[in-house]
Amino acid sequence: MGKHAYNTSMGKSIKPVTRGLREAIKASGVSRYRIGKDLGISEALLSRFMSGQRGLSLAVLDPLCGYLGLELRKSKRKGA
Repeated sequence: MGKHAYNTSMGKSIKPVTRGLREAIKASGVSRYRIGKDLGISEALLSRFMSGQRGLSLAVLDPLCGYLGLELRKSKRKGA
């Protein structure tokens, strides 16, 4: 589980945070059950997030991103 950054600069298409997070969860090779146990959140919550049925609160996003080694960076937009 390495560091990932979702950068929207340099003309690259914007990857929505939720899609990037879902991809990172899948790519981690760690089960939703294990992630839930390790973070103290329910596997059902992660399952609903993964299927697009619901989002995640910041109280869940912060530890989940840390667990997966993700880093969200803000970059300057061209012309801004």
